[in-house]
This record gives sequence, C-alpha cells and structure tokens, in this order.
Amino acid sequence: MAKFFIDRPVFAWVIAIVIMLAGGMALRALPIAQYPDIAPTTVSVSAVYPGASAEAVENAVTQVIEQQLTGLDGLDYITSSSNSDGTAAITLSFEPGTDADIAQVQTQNKISLATPLLPEEVQRQGVTVSKSTGGFLLVTALYSPNGTFNQTDLGDYVRSNIYDTVSRVEGVGHVQVFGSQYAMRVWLEPEKLAQYGLTPADVIQVIQSQNAQIATGALGGAPSVPGQEINVTVTLQSLLTTPEQFKSLLIRTTSAGGSVRLEDVARVELGAQDYSFIARFNGNPATGFAVSLATGANALDTAERVKESIARLSEAFPDDMEYQFPVDATPFIETSIHEVQKTLYEAIALVFVVILVFLQSFRASLIPIIAVPVVLLGTFAVLLLFGMSINTLTMFAMVLAIGLLVDDAIVVVENVERVMHEDGLSPYDATVKSMKQITGALVGIAVVLSAVFIPMAFFPGSAGVIYRQFSVTIVSAMALSVLIAVVLSPALCATLLKPSTGKNKSFLMAPARAFNTGFDKLTDAYEGAVTRIVRRRWIMLVTFAAIVAVTGLLFVRLPSAFLPDEDQGTLLTIVQLPESATLERTAAVMDDVADYYGANESHNIKGLFTIAGFSVVAQGQNNGIAFAAMKDWAERPGSENTVQAIAGRAFGGLSQIDEARIFPIVPPPIREMGNSNGFDLYLQNTGSLTHADFVEARNQLLGMASQDSRLVGVRPNGSEDGPQFKMNLDYQKAQALGVSVADATNLLSVAFGGTYVNDFLDRGRIKRVYVQGDAEDRMQPEDISKWFVRTSSGEMTPLDEIVSGEWTYGSPQLQRFGGMPAINIQGSAAPGQSSGVAMQVMEDLVDQLPGNLSYEWSGLSRQERQTGNQATMLYILSLLFVFLCLAALYESWTIPISVLLVAPLGVTGAVAAANLFGLANDVFFQVGLLMTVGLASKNAILIVEFARTLEDSGKDVVTATIEAVRQRIRPVLMTSFAFGFGVLPLALSTGAGSASRNAMGLIMVGGVIAAMTFSLLFAPLFYVLVRQVAMRIRGERPATSGDSA
Repeated sequence: MAKFFIDRPVFAWVIAIVIMLAGGMALRALPIAQYPDIAPTTVSVSAVYPGASAEAVENAVTQVIEQQLTGLDGLDYITSSSNSDGTAAITLSFEPGTDADIAQVQTQNKISLATPLLPEEVQRQGVTVSKSTGGFLLVTALYSPNGTFNQTDLGDYVRSNIYDTVSRVEGVGHVQVFGSQYAMRVWLEPEKLAQYGLTPADVIQVIQSQNAQIATGALGGAPSVPGQEINVTVTLQSLLTTPEQFKSLLIRTTSAGGSVRLEDVARVELGAQDYSFIARFNGNPATGFAVSLATGANALDTAERVKESIARLSEAFPDDMEYQFPVDATPFIETSIHEVQKTLYEAIALVFVVILVFLQSFRASLIPIIAVPVVLLGTFAVLLLFGMSINTLTMFAMVLAIGLLVDDAIVVVENVERVMHEDGLSPYDATVKSMKQITGALVGIAVVLSAVFIPMAFFPGSAGVIYRQFSVTIVSAMALSVLIAVVLSPALCATLLKPSTGKNKSFLMAPARAFNTGFDKLTDAYEGAVTRIVRRRWIMLVTFAAIVAVTGLLFVRLPSAFLPDEDQGTLLTIVQLPESATLERTAAVMDDVADYYGANESHNIKGLFTIAGFSVVAQGQNNGIAFAAMKDWAERPGSENTVQAIAGRAFGGLSQIDEARIFPIVPPPIREMGNSNGFDLYLQNTGSLTHADFVEARNQLLGMASQDSRLVGVRPNGSEDGPQFKMNLDYQKAQALGVSVADATNLLSVAFGGTYVNDFLDRGRIKRVYVQGDAEDRMQPEDISKWFVRTSSGEMTPLDEIVSGEWTYGSPQLQRFGGMPAINIQGSAAPGQSSGVAMQVMEDLVDQLPGNLSYEWSGLSRQERQTGNQATMLYILSLLFVFLCLAALYESWTIPISVLLVAPLGVTGAVAAANLFGLANDVFFQVGLLMTVGLASKNAILIVEFARTLEDSGKDVVTATIEAVRQRIRPVLMTSFAFGFGVLPLALSTGAGSASRNAMGLIMVGGVIAAMTFSLLFAPLFYVLVRQVAMRIRGERPATSGDSA
C-alpha cells in the first residue's frame, strides 16, 4: 500500500487535502463548551400549598407526588424538600445520557396521576414540571448607582421588561428572580374594620366584584331585528389601574347616607408583590436574576444569547439603571479553551524543535510536522460525526495526540534516513525498503494505543462521558496518524529527502556533529548496558519487582477526587442566621460581609452582589448569599489570589461575625451539577427515629466533623429547626359564640399571611392585587386581639376569644432522599486533602452514629464514587484489550506478555508525579495512567518488532535483541521526547483552567520519562526471557516466522 502512494504523491496529497477540508468545515460547525454534557439529566417538580407548614406540605403534597414517581426510565434518585412557606420542590436525577425531553414527558404523565390526590388549593396553583440543571450559569444584577430607583422599581422593571425575553432564550431552563414586580397592596387596619363592623372577607368581596373585567356584549348583536342599522360593543367596567381608584372602592353605604370606602379601613399603595429579598450590588439598591441551563443545552451558546438579549434590552434602560454579571461562566470557558489552544501551538513548536535536533534536517523535520494539521483537522471531522463538541477535554486530548501522531511520521522519516545512510540508497529506494520494515510496527503502535482507549468509550455515567472525549479523539487521531504515515509521509520522504553525502563540514553543523558524536556514545553505552542486563537478569527482575511494589504503595496512598478544583472567577458566600431572624437582621449581616470583602479583597473582586432572603441552601428571611465576581486572572497572579485562597481567608475573617454562620464556597468544576464545591451527603433516617432524635444524630455528626482536621465548612444544607408560634382554635367556644370556623381561619390567613385577590392593569401589564394586615398589626402574638370576627348575630367579637397561642419548636424545612426522611449535609476537604478523603471520613463518622442511620451521596460526590468503583475495571479491560490486539498482531500468546510487562513501569512515573505534586486520583489521572501504559507499550513494540524481524532472519534471540535496541534507541528517544515536550506546555500552564491542564501535564511528563527510561532497559530483557521460556516449552527449537509460541 505504501509503495502505491510513493509512486503517486499527488494522490497522497489529494487524500490529505480532502481530510483537511472536511476538518475545516467541521471546525465551523462544532459547538464550543467548557465540558461535554456531563451532568445527569434532572427534572424539577414544584408545587405550592399556601399557608401550609413544612410538615403539612410533606404529608399532603411531597409524599403523594413521590409515591406516583415510579417506573421512570433511567431514574437514579429523587430528592425533595417541603418548606414552611408552603412550597414543595422535588428533583429527579436520571442516569447520564437519558433523553431530557422523554424524562420530562414521563414525569409529567406521572404528575397528572398524582394531581387529583392533592389538596384543592395546590391544584388551583398548579404543579409545574421543568428540565433544568442545578447550578447558575449566569447571574445578572440590575442596580441604580445614584439611588434613583429603589429595589421594588428595579424588580418591577426586570419582571416587566426583561424576564419574559430571557426566559424564552434558547437553552435557558429556569430563571430565578431576586425581586418582584409591582403589586397593588391593600394593608388592612383592624381597628377601623371593627369600627365599621367589617371583616377582611368583606373587603376581598368588594375588590373581587368592583375590580373585574366584565364582558357585557353588544348593541345590535346577531341575531338582530329587521332594520337594525348599528352594531356597537357595550362596556361596563374593566380592571382598575391606580391606587386612587382602589381607595375609592365603595364597601358600604350607611343608614345615614354616608359611605365607607376602602381608604377608610385600609392603606392602599403600589408596592411589591413579594418582600422576601433585600439586594445590593456594590452597596447600591439592586435586583437581579439567575439563569439555570436547560438540560442538554450548550452553556457557552446559551450564556452568549442571554447576554446579547440583555445588551439589546439595556439600550432602552432609563437613566441611572445599569447591569453587571456577578456570576458569568463564559469568560472562564473562553479563556480556558483559549489557553488550551495556546498550549496546542506551543506543543507543535516544541515537537518541531525536538525532531529538528534529532534529524538535523529541515526537510526531514517538515514531514512529521505536515502530518499535524492533517490529522488534527481530520480528528475534528470525526468529532462532528460523533456529535461531540470542542471542549476542554477534547482539546486536552488533541494536545496529547500531537505527541502521538508525530510519532508515526517520526518512525517513518527516521527509518528512511537510517536506511539511506547505512545502505547508501536513493530516497525513493530507501523509502520503499523502509516501509516494508516498519509498516507492522506502525500498525502495532496504533492498535495498542487505540486498544488502551477503546474500552473507555463504553463506560457508563458522567465519568464515561469524560472518558469518551479522550477515547474518540485519541483513537481517531491515531487511526488518521497511521493513515498519513502510510499514505502521505512515504510520498513526502521519497520526494523531499536528499541523500546524506557526509561532506558537510560547515561550522553551522558543528553542534549537530557534537550531538551525533554524543548520541553515538550514548548508543554504545546503552547497547553495553542491555548486554549486561540480559546476562544479569535476576538482579533486574528483583529491581522490576521493587519498582512495581513501590508503584503500588504510592498508588494506594493517592487521595481520590472526581475533577480538579478550578478558579472560575466566582466566589459564593452563604450566610445563615438563627431560624427566627428577620430579613432586616440578615441584610445587616450581608452588609458586614460586603464590608469585609471591600476592606480585604478589593484588589481581587470587581463586583459583589448580596441578597438577603435567598440562598442556594434555602429560602427564608434568615438566609443570605453573596456572589463575588473576580477580576481577570491576569490581574490577580499568584496562588494567594486564587478563589480558593480568597475563600480560605474569608472563612477565617467572616467567622468573627457572631450573628450568623458564614461559609465562603468555591463553585464546582461542573456548574450544571450544583452551586457548591466539596461533598454532598444525605443522612437518611432508615432507623425510624423521631424528628427530634434524627436532628440530634445530625448534630452529633456535625460535632464530630468539626473536630476532624481533614474537613472544613461542614454544614447542614437546609433550614434549622426553630421556634414556631402555634395557634389553637377553640371549636366549642366558636360554636357557642356563633363564629364560623371557616371565617376565623380565613381571617387569620389574610391578616397574617396575606392573600392574592385578583389582578389590576399597570401600564398595559396584568399585575396582582394582595390584601394583608398592616405590618404593625401582625408583629407580636398579642396582635391577635386586634382582629375581630363577625358572629352569626352580626356582632363583632375579638379573635382572641376563640384563638389561643403557644410557642413550639419545629422545622421550617423537611428533606427527603429516595422517599426516606433525610438531611442534606455539605462540606469540603481541608486544604491539602482531596474530596475522596473527605467523603471517606464522613462515611466513617456516619457509621459511628446510633440509631441505624444510613447515607447516600448526590451530585458530584455520587459521580466520584461511581468513577472510583469503575476505575479498576477500566484498567483491567484496557490491558486485556491491548493483550488481545498484540496477540492477534504477532500471532503469538507470549510476545504480548513481553510488551505488557513494561506497562507498569510507565505507570511508576505517573504515580510518582501525582505524589510529588499533590495530585489526586481523579478522572484526568486515570486517563494519564492509561496513556502512559500506551507509551510504555509503544516503546516496547518499536524494539520487539525489530528483534522479531531479525530473529526471523536467522539470528538468535539475544543477538537479535541487542541489534534491535541499537537500531531503535533513536526513534524511541525521539518519539518520547516529542511527546514529553508536546505535553510540557500543559504542565507549565497558568491562568484560567490551569489546574486541570497542570494535572494532566504533570502526570504525562512523569509517565513519559518513566516509560522512556524503563522501557529501553526492561523491554529487551522481557523479550529475551519470554522468547527463551517459550522455546524451552516447545523443545528448544529456534524461533521462526509465524511462531505462535
């Protein structure tokens, strides 16, 4: 096949150009992302039971829905929370790869079965099902630098002019607004209501009847009488629009002819629909919204579309209204991918230098470099074919592939140069002869490296998605590399290379001559070393056993993790006050948090968006969160200015604030899998403990965790139990007084909780009307006495006649996991410890708890556990696959053993590098480990293939092996140095995303050094031993071609 293309160089170029054109077109069509679609498919179910406690929501809503969610394809686990504000939130997590649309439809069908079983109030509000990921892709803050607009003004602007547009952007799964639009607020005054003998129900009835859109019909409507000449629409009344119109609503006409209007018994204003949040951006009044990605959507494209929409809408912003993005994933994604591209170019340049140093011919060095764009572009075409994207992982794989893909071309060029020099042949003849010698080795190398990575492509779960990026990219690059090495490289060798005359005495060639002299001495020394190794085999075998033992020991010591922590340019700070704390107290603490960052980290932080009343942990007046947007990575160099370092300092600094528990949190590497890094544990009440005992067990766990130096920031991810005021209705007394129980409970609900009555028109938009007791009449338990209820005789009686109250202790939030009562606990590993260590510590601590409690992992932690369990099987499968491929290639069961025995020696370097630089046994380490197995095997193949050829020509095993190592040391060193320098930019990389690049690069540099060194020393020994043992078993006959020993 090679000779065919040597004779037809134009044909070879045509094939290469077609591959490049296909890649170029694919490059334009491929989407760009930080990571592929790693996060499991999630579907969220939410419902509202107005006025219900957390316990009532759990019993009447959450459990009813959960019991129907059975038989869903690919469902992994269900988590839920029931809250004292009446909301129920259920999240269904499916296996990665599950179709999000099918999952949503199936869930919707199950919900339709549960809906008739829910309370009527819940059915009226509706149960919503949506598909969106857990974390925030983008947080936008809208603020007024000069204070022209207050928070309500800004919130209304967002809901009226921005929310709908952003929600409809392709790829947006959910939009969480930190503010609300205007609402008509009717604040009832109980003394005045009692004075006129009115109740809140009377006010609500008046608003419903007088603020209504009524369709009256038409004059002259069909069928009409004969001769009717006009047809006009009749209007009676429509929705009210201003507070003044509401104030003048007539409630009652007195017997004296006077009138009682709404303004006589209530204060009416255009206020906020929701007073749950107090937001600030850099100290200015603000509101904002957070965008979550739809399951399966492209993060970068979606964020860009949202930002374009906001930029377009901002053109119509009034004066003194501006926006910023406190959380924005796109700069990190773009910068990290740009950095990988930069390392790609650096790798190509370094590889070229290595080839030039070894071959000392610009023409010869050009041939392997020509293969690089052809193979890389061809690989992009394959990625498009497999429906993949340009992401951090595929770009990593490209960098790794550079070192590998030039290997084949290097082997071709080096061998042609050697044959020309030794045999004195023309470039054409030398190329033809050379290709006959090395085609088998080229195929063998490609098969082995592909065999290492092919099993990766079939692994399940999130780790399987990551493995697949490397598998498809590297296997594609290897296949194309061999194709180019057989098609284009020989054609280039035959046309570009010139025979060496050996007469070039130019002083410019002095360094080259010095290098060659030194290399010849190295070759002689190496040949002598191999001769001694083969003779003193037992010493080397003991050395080999010691290396393997040390490697195993170092490997076991490695901490485990899923992915390296990255500085993504965002820091979250979670604030939790005591459960009974008010929004005002929380806002004061949030101001303290802002003051701390302003005083201590202003050189690192460009914007701080604080929200009181909301957190990723829970909603409620006692919760708060701060989103800190960091300055560009170039403006904060040094490890002391990373997000991780800032979070560490803040943890200590903010702990001085006594009023709250404050946790600075670094977002996880994969935003779609949540908002916080570290572990995510659910403690399950499988021992049927009471709620109080279960909380006590949780507190015991938190206490033990706080004493362990390997853990930091361990906290319950939810609302703490706190004081509650329980109202008791005396039914007997109510009946005696002639008070309707429904009237009494309705009055309590309206007075203390408020109720949505109907809608009004505000500048052309429908908004809500709410009726509630005025603030000063619902602050204390004694305020119950201010409210009066009408008896059956028409008299007014104070509510405290039939209602009494008492203080109790209860939970504002109840959580469940897998249908069992549970408590979510989150935390992180202490600096210098890995997430795997932290998870193991938590598992050990849970086992020490009384009461037969169990645990489950969720989010990233669950994926990490599954990955760790799969890693061993991955290694075994890869090695088995390599063995079978080599056995088929060499038609021998024993020769593959000599190649595979070298594999653990490459692993030694990777494991040593991981220990030396404090890296964890994560997904990148596992990929790097398999790569070093392939590299060590590749080096062994280069030696074994030639030794076997020489043995087939009649030489004995030892002589053939020693001659082979002399011939193959140059290509082994060239390919190893080319790969090593190819991945060196990854190891030395800085800036956005450098943690992942460093992890991959350091492991690969360590691996390639060990693979190069040990394979050169041990591969000849193992080949001699295996061949000699095989020949003894078969009766001492000399090896011949096709020997299937």
